[in-house]
Amino acid sequence: MRTLYWFTRDLRMHDNAALLAAGRSDMLLCVYVVEPRWFQPGPLGLSAMGEHRWRFLWQSLMTLERNLRPLGQRLHIAFGEPENVLPELVQQHQVNQVIRTRQPGTEEASQWQGLQEKLPDVHFQQFETLSLFTEKSLPMDLADLPHTFSQFRKLVEKQGDRCTDRLRIRTMTALPPPPGFAKDNRGDCPPITEPEHDAGFRGGEEAGLRQLREYLFVSHGIARYKETRNALDDPLASSRLSPWLANGCLSVREVTGMIDEYEQSETRNDSTYWLWFELLWREYFYWYAMKHGRRLFLRDGVQQQSRDTAFHRPDFESWCQGTTPYPLVNAAMNQLRLTGYISNRARQLVASCLVNELAQDWRYGAAWFEQQLVDYDVASNYGNWQYLAGVGADPRGLRQFNLDKQASQYDPEGHFVARWQGEA
Repeated sequence: MRTLYWFTRDLRMHDNAALLAAGRSDMLLCVYVVEPRWFQPGPLGLSAMGEHRWRFLWQSLMTLERNLRPLGQRLHIAFGEPENVLPELVQQHQVNQVIRTRQPGTEEASQWQGLQEKLPDVHFQQFETLSLFTEKSLPMDLADLPHTFSQFRKLVEKQGDRCTDRLRIRTMTALPPPPGFAKDNRGDCPPITEPEHDAGFRGGEEAGLRQLREYLFVSHGIARYKETRNALDDPLASSRLSPWLANGCLSVREVTGMIDEYEQSETRNDSTYWLWFELLWREYFYWYAMKHGRRLFLRDGVQQQSRDTAFHRPDFESWCQGTTPYPLVNAAMNQLRLTGYISNRARQLVASCLVNELAQDWRYGAAWFEQQLVDYDVASNYGNWQYLAGVGADPRGLRQFNLDKQASQYDPEGHFVARWQGEA
């Protein structure tokens, strides 16, 4: 069997069932495709891949390549459209099997379908490596996925197991050899810029595993997570695992397994449970995106709930640039623009401001987050925006935060606003 393994959001060696399956081949071509359209304006006038996301992704790719080499492999990085790049490689190297990780997102599904139509004689196979559960191990059929997270959580917790078994393949010593092929065109990829403000994230599997171990077993931050998680600007207040999870440098099953180990060897309390609870939210939105497809991106959302919103570019740009009448929002938006990261609490506040105070179409906010966030995840991003805008999974409808109250509660001395120059 001659296999092309298409790396996507699974940039790791550990707990990677797709890579394990690809390793049972006579020849293995490992490919990552950087798509030019990521860097070009989309339907809402914003590019999908901003400088912070791109830097983290490139670091992750370089780490993956470094980890593949001792196993006799290399990473072929192509700059182009998958529907053109992959058929060329398949024909050039007589590939008869293509494997990748299954992903949420309509464009990703369309690409996969298009490749199968172009290459009818090639065997295509997907594996579920991004989620806690496989579709078969969910406690319900995907078509019956509950409309609310609380219903989903109850079904999962009633089932008992937190996740399926992890695959311990970090000790792999070899992979099938690659074909002899010419140098790839990675040099055509956009340049990497250095950040003005370092948020402390570096892409790659080792960095993700190190962050996980340190948060649990060195700082013991998990034991205080429920009390600290709403801090606006404290790197020790939350796990900060999301960038590695979003890029697949870290397996969510590995995280839950480590939480179990911590609870068995150290302590089990509301905070250790709450980190699992947040991962379950991520899981819910993963399957939510799988179930609802293109409705995840529609203005009226999954609920098909019409809202009285518009798009006024000056107001939107004021929000993006941190020049609204709301200092707390400005500070968070400045932090996002400069670092590619803001806390979960800050995300809720700035989203509420855009949807409520500024009465803007939520999809523009979701697109801005997609461009800026180093931990962008299509399902969580669009699922959360729909939730807050009252057109998604929240049964209570539109959510609005009192920004003055939030400022007095989470930034009473004004340190966050001062640090990120939020005063208008």
